[in-house]
Amino acid sequence: MLTTDQIGISLVYEDDTLLVLDKPSGLLSVPGRGQDKQDCLSSRVQRHYPDASIVHRLDMGTSGLMVMARSATAQRMLNDAFAHRMVRKRYEAVVEGVVVPPVSAIDNLWQEINLPIALDWPNRPLRVIDSLLGKPSQTRWQVMSVNLTSGTSRLKLEPLTGRSHQLRVHLMAIHHPILGDHLYAPANVAAKSDRLLLHATTLELTHPISQQCMRFTSAAPF
Repeated sequence: MLTTDQIGISLVYEDDTLLVLDKPSGLLSVPGRGQDKQDCLSSRVQRHYPDASIVHRLDMGTSGLMVMARSATAQRMLNDAFAHRMVRKRYEAVVEGVVVPPVSAIDNLWQEINLPIALDWPNRPLRVIDSLLGKPSQTRWQVMSVNLTSGTSRLKLEPLTGRSHQLRVHLMAIHHPILGDHLYAPANVAAKSDRLLLHATTLELTHPISQQCMRFTSAAPF
């Protein structure tokens, strides 16, 4: 197994079918436009695993767990699993404001944000809540802790759909933007952290070949 020092990415799991990696914040998942955006998770991994291919992405600022396939068959099966919501992902985020669960929430049960998301064409790549043109988008959330001194909250998040920027847009829409989010948070909130405080902590999936249920975790580094 490769070490973090070799590729700058923690390799959590590997076999002949898939890889699970812990992406650092500030690294693209795939190459972007321009020579200065070629360094990314996929290119670093493919230098050592030429058969590895992307099946999902994390935003550049988001850290945490990602899976890559090591064959066309595995890629197709994992793509299908993501498309049919058979892969379970959870995140942690630190957001602005003291989040209080609704009065109707008993014992801090999961709450849901159900707001349609659309591409903001004049301001690409930004997304917006749009009841007419937006695609259905659902995010479950739960309060983990609050910090009265800083006026912030730590949330557990579970996206039920996979829209681009979904967690960031949904939290901004309920007036609790993520700290360090320079795309969606007000300037004073973005300035509270030198990175986006969003981390993919849990990844649960069925192995494409063995059909074994697999669960991977990564503690939030903030």
